Amino acid sequence: MRTVVISGASSGIGFAAAEHFARSGDTVFNLDVQPPIAAPSPGVTWVEADVTDWPAIEAAVAAVWTDQGRLDVVIANAGISVRHGVLNLDEATARRVVDVNLLGVLGLWRCAAGYMTRQGRGVLLATASVNASRAYPYYADYNATKAGVLALCRTFALELSPNIRVACVSPGAVLTPMQEAEYTPEMLEEVNRSIPLGRHAQPSEIGAAFHYLASPAAAFLTGQELVVDGGEIAGATTSAFGTGGTTDVPGPAAWPLSSTLRAGDVTF
Repeated sequence: MRTVVISGASSGIGFAAAEHFARSGDTVFNLDVQPPIAAPSPGVTWVEADVTDWPAIEAAVAAVWTDQGRLDVVIANAGISVRHGVLNLDEATARRVVDVNLLGVLGLWRCAAGYMTRQGRGVLLATASVNASRAYPYYADYNATKAGVLALCRTFALELSPNIRVACVSPGAVLTPMQEAEYTPEMLEEVNRSIPLGRHAQPSEIGAAFHYLASPAAAFLTGQELVVDGGEIAGATTSAFGTGGTTDVPGPAAWPLSSTLRAGDVTF
């Protein structure tokens, strides 16, 4: 039985990942500013903590270490996304996105790495995004933070090998409950048409990817990202999607610039 810490596990991808590990018999601690959206499985404990508050995160991880005496897997998943054009981007929003999505990963990983180094083993994981590797309109600050997460992944892997492995999952479109609520049927259909497998991923599929990366089956994998996108970026299909494509259904360029996702529910 392992001790697993996941930030932003009260909803979306993080919640699904926590459930996956808990069902495998692991003890999971969910670091999130909000309580879970549903009753979690036995073995998942919510710890109220904001990833932008490094002292609070350090205290939370220290408490887990004291309670469990080990720290096997830490997943930096908390993230937010605000849809807006570069000309409409304001400083406060951009700084919040960077604080949560990038510095939140750095702070949690840095803290966890200290304990893992002491025990001589561990796995650091994070939620990156396919947006880290290609342009996607209306998410400039979000895209930049996810590219930064990949850079952190490679750097931590080089510095902490061979005892600590580091990797990221880069999802494409994921149908979290909050994302589904923001779609009209036409929007959902348009996005699905841009994905070769013809649908969004389920959060549980991303959770399974994290579980694999933390397993002995991935023992020779570090400093890498695991892309789980249904083939979305294989043929650059999102380039057409980003400009509305060639269908009669209005693409994202025509969607309202008002979408905000809570920590743990980021989908791209």
